[in-house]
Amino acid sequence: MTELPDSQISGPPQAEPLKLYSPRTVRELLERHGLRPTKSLGQNFLIDGNILRLIAESGGAERGVNVLEVGPGLGVLTRELAERGAHVTTLEKDERLKDVLNETLAGLDVKIVWGDALDFDYASLPAGTRVVANLPYYISTALLTRFMRSGKIASATVLVQREVAERLGAQPGQDGYGYLSALISLHGRAKLLRDVPKGAFFPAPDVTSSVVRLEFTGEQPPEGLVRLLEQALHHRRKTLRNNLRMAGHDQTALDHALAGAGLPEAVRAEDVPLAAMRELYRLLGTPPTSGV
Repeated sequence: MTELPDSQISGPPQAEPLKLYSPRTVRELLERHGLRPTKSLGQNFLIDGNILRLIAESGGAERGVNVLEVGPGLGVLTRELAERGAHVTTLEKDERLKDVLNETLAGLDVKIVWGDALDFDYASLPAGTRVVANLPYYISTALLTRFMRSGKIASATVLVQREVAERLGAQPGQDGYGYLSALISLHGRAKLLRDVPKGAFFPAPDVTSSVVRLEFTGEQPPEGLVRLLEQALHHRRKTLRNNLRMAGHDQTALDHALAGAGLPEAVRAEDVPLAAMRELYRLLGTPPTSGV
């Protein structure tokens, strides 16, 4: 993360609970603080109270639980999480939001870390941390990968693009199955909770969103297996043999390994079960580092 001071929200609580998800309140806050949502940062603020409560409850935000949020925006979801008694850490890149977050999160147990979420050290989190977030769409895949590989995050209940949600839970042979799907299966499982219409956000995004809950086992698969999956599914509709050959695997050894794993030479990468990929990794050994 960039070397910026973190913020610990303090001060007297609001006299009455703020209904931050009210479209009127969102517009008023933006206008009063001279803010406009930045499309390049994926700033689409949640304005549906039912969806807000579903995400917080499904994410396990309750008293004493360590929760990580990415991209608090105006603090709509952040406030809901903290009011349930969770210890909330939230990552925010846009320093223009400092004043509005100091207002909307006053008196709550929230720590704001200012900087790029892609640079944050997720391994520094307390074990068992739960992610609950409306993820910025443009970095959702990169963030999910970091969550899984941190070894500290127990679950992630997130709003993502519908297209990403379909990939998260896809199985071999299904449309959308690829590297991210395989990575999820290595680390745990994904469950689509519900779709969210565009009108649940201000401003409305260009795409439909979905709430997804991911449960992680905490086990870390061998780096070589992860790299093999990345090489194998780099062009998921091509044959597994061609993908691995282009990644630098010896062709003779590859052909022997494919036969040993019971895989035909013409099998497409997207159709190969994870168990067969594990066997292929056992037979091939550590894959080359070039080629992807």
